[in-house]
Amino acid sequence: MQESGKTNLGNILLSLSDAIDLADPDISMHQLRTAYIAWKLSESLCLTGEQVSNIFIASLLHDVGAITSEEKIALHRFEEVHIQLHCIKGALLLGRVPEFARLGKYVRYHHTEWAEWQESAGSIEAEYVLGSQILLLSDLAERLINRGQHILLQTDSIRRHIGTLRDQSVEGKLVDQFLEISKSEEFWLDIVSPRLYSLLFSQGPLRSIEVGNDRLEMISKLFKDLIDFKSPYTATHTSGVAACAEMISKLYGCNESEIQSLRIASNLHDLGKLAVPTSILNKPGGLTREEFAIIKSHTYYSYNIINSIGGLHQIAEEAAFHHERLDGSGYPFHITGERMSVGARIIAIADIFTALIEVRPYREGMGKAGMSRIMSQMAKNGFIDYSLVSLLFDEYDSLRAYVANTQIAAKEFYSTRVDNMNIDN
Repeated sequence: MQESGKTNLGNILLSLSDAIDLADPDISMHQLRTAYIAWKLSESLCLTGEQVSNIFIASLLHDVGAITSEEKIALHRFEEVHIQLHCIKGALLLGRVPEFARLGKYVRYHHTEWAEWQESAGSIEAEYVLGSQILLLSDLAERLINRGQHILLQTDSIRRHIGTLRDQSVEGKLVDQFLEISKSEEFWLDIVSPRLYSLLFSQGPLRSIEVGNDRLEMISKLFKDLIDFKSPYTATHTSGVAACAEMISKLYGCNESEIQSLRIASNLHDLGKLAVPTSILNKPGGLTREEFAIIKSHTYYSYNIINSIGGLHQIAEEAAFHHERLDGSGYPFHITGERMSVGARIIAIADIFTALIEVRPYREGMGKAGMSRIMSQMAKNGFIDYSLVSLLFDEYDSLRAYVANTQIAAKEFYSTRVDNMNIDN
């Protein structure tokens, strides 16, 4: 299993930010592109290194509150949506990660226009006004780009549009600074470059910052929320898988470092579901062949996103092999038991256990007898690890209670703070 070590913060956030925009080709790399613009604008204003880093991180995560793929697409296309709602949700979700809580203000106000700030002068620190304005301008500039036209054929029209925002949507000095740095073709070619990730990783403000597994786990909890909160039917799933995997790993005798690794992997195991339309997750009946094909691809994306983060190869396998089977009949890699670590086997069983106890659009949750019958048969067929299944059912009552309590807390937060949120929250 993954041992504790150091991981580059930029690598983590760039990969996970990119995952948020998997929903549709029209919005792919939106947050990376926005972060590039915000980074260049912040540096040109001679802000401190800390300010530049904070604005960069907020830019990479600014759309976390647009929880469904449909909402992300609508925002990007300037369709009629409650523009402030995703800002409020984004700040709420970031507030659950201590080191990102203060960045929530940038996200909370990144659609608040300059004229509105003038009407409420002094209500928020100047640092957050500036940061949120940089984010607003960067986000808007990226959304104005027509992905069907060569970038150099549209820069003049984008710059003219930005110029009309002076002292209305955006403070005049920021507009002027943007127009200055956007004169060069290099600026625009960098934005649309397929190598933008590499550029931001090697040259961006987070390139030399490394974090340990404690901070990685906190970040993974944020993405757990983004994955689960796409649908009321999955609102507690990852929390349940993480709790189940944690308890099985303790019963198995794993050490604290290994258990933490499994919690991180469990939090990220369904990361690829960010690419799955919410309509499929919420569908009450059976899936079509095409819909099931989309579902089957989610572990492929989970693996590749996590594996793009240096040092997390083992966590990538633990997370993404949860639909593999020991006999090689699983998907999408068709690996066999020789390739599946204990951690990967634990998460595969935790995922099945949690899915069976949950209410889904097409069935009710299952009790112990039904679960035992299904999972024991899977173990006898050589699909999942028989010894781990036995360990699970030896401690079934305490394990189910632990998972249930964890899911109750997640469900309460989702129901009271996220799903029923309105502009007055």
